[in-house]
Amino acid sequence: MSHTPADVVTIRLWSLSEDVTVEHDEGRDQVVIRSRWGTDCLERPGPEVREALRRMELGPVVLANAADQHVDLNAVLIPVLDKLSHLVVHTLGVGDLRGPLLSVFPVAQDALFTLVLLPDRRALRLPRGMVLTVLDSGLSLEAEDSPHRVVLHRPEAALVMAMLAWPVTPDKAKAALPLPLQMTEGIIRYLAAAGMASPVDDDAYDDV
Repeated sequence: MSHTPADVVTIRLWSLSEDVTVEHDEGRDQVVIRSRWGTDCLERPGPEVREALRRMELGPVVLANAADQHVDLNAVLIPVLDKLSHLVVHTLGVGDLRGPLLSVFPVAQDALFTLVLLPDRRALRLPRGMVLTVLDSGLSLEAEDSPHRVVLHRPEAALVMAMLAWPVTPDKAKAALPLPLQMTEGIIRYLAAAGMASPVDDDAYDDV
């Protein structure tokens, strides 16, 4: 694994699953989205939503780059994408030009992806029965009860995943791994949101 700068910045990226097609019906002022799950229709979506979906169909994007700088993403785009969560791929990028760390793909129609604040001292671990598959694009993680599949694109993500084979707290993982703290934290948060890192107790996370 090549050297990673200590000040690396992680980036949240959004895209649509490869099987998704987006049709813009200007006459009816709606967007029709077709996928393996059927058809989703957005009425009067607005220019920001249209542009975001157009770019997401092409590949991972930073949502802020798909909207006017004065648009409130949490009010305009996020609610729409939450409704389409079964179609959205969540990718954790990093600003070092070496490609994304991991991607989370929906594999069920009820797939919900919510990033949460993870308490530093609450132990997490991989789910029992998780299946690890080697792909050309990296390592694929699947678990029976998870509505997501995770692909680890880079060795840094695989290092963090390996730490979770045994119960470990986020603070100990960040201290043990030779990675920037923000990178380790981001990878753990994405794995947790995808159901690939579960708390060893039943306490709830704090939503963000």
